[in-house]
Amino acid sequence: MNFVYEEETSQRLDVYLASVTDLSRSQIQKLATDEKIRVNDKLQKSNFKLSLGDIIEFTYMESVPSGVEAENIPINIVYEDEDLLVVDKPKGMSVHPAPGSPNHTLVNALLYHSKFLSSIGGEERPGIVHRLDKNTSGLLVVAKNDKCHKLLSEALKRREISRKYKALVWGVPDFLEAKVDMPIGRDPKDRKKMAVISDEELKKRDAVTHIKVLKTFSHFSLLECVLETGRTHQIRVHLSYIGYPVLGDEEYKGVKKKLPFQMGSAREMEFRKLLYNGEGQLLHAYEMSFVHPIKGERMTFSSPLPENFEKMLNFVESLD
Repeated sequence: MNFVYEEETSQRLDVYLASVTDLSRSQIQKLATDEKIRVNDKLQKSNFKLSLGDIIEFTYMESVPSGVEAENIPINIVYEDEDLLVVDKPKGMSVHPAPGSPNHTLVNALLYHSKFLSSIGGEERPGIVHRLDKNTSGLLVVAKNDKCHKLLSEALKRREISRKYKALVWGVPDFLEAKVDMPIGRDPKDRKKMAVISDEELKKRDAVTHIKVLKTFSHFSLLECVLETGRTHQIRVHLSYIGYPVLGDEEYKGVKKKLPFQMGSAREMEFRKLLYNGEGQLLHAYEMSFVHPIKGERMTFSSPLPENFEKMLNFVESLD
């Protein structure tokens, strides 16, 4: 069983299933013709357009082995009650099991910590309402029951959950605030990556990111990014597209073989050591705010920058 997240909405059923299984679209289309795929307990054709919260029952194969195990992995729980948790996810941890990453994920840790997680996400994604990339750190809300999960998903769809990120990027923008409204889809040259898509014939989805410059340095900037939509790799793709890629982001031009400015050999060695020891992009989900779906109270949570982010921030400041 699969649960449709915000970044997966408006996809065709066959396109989505092809992206999360090892089956081809033609195999999936045949299964749909044979009435073996259900969405929200109703048989659907392969061209059915998915919506946020749709539950797909698909028994031909599973994206990961069944029986996800609980693992005693320490996690930073910022808040917890009988309905939900807010977790501060570390860089380098995948949110849920997937092909090639069957364990050591946030889900494995959550299963050890809590006896109660919502079932809407299925066996592989219990409680998971939204996600962060493996190498993006910061705040996530997790549902402990199905009622809370549905209400949080609806709030996310209505854009009532505020998610703010800090990003350390290459370059100094010529603006203080900006809105990037550019559609995102699979990169036609590399299907493992996302890209801004302008071709009308290619699959894409609206994506909007609001950007504010928090601080500038000689060659770098600290930005705040606020998601209006939640597409896969959205902030990373948008920042790279407008010319300010996130430091450490190897997929989207955030690691450079040759520096665009002179730093001195010793300082460059120190810089590259910090960059590579960070193991990924310097992007952190530092603030989340929403109305508790059961209690009705406005709740705001914050997370300090992780150590590797702080070290790089201090380094780039020392260059001035």
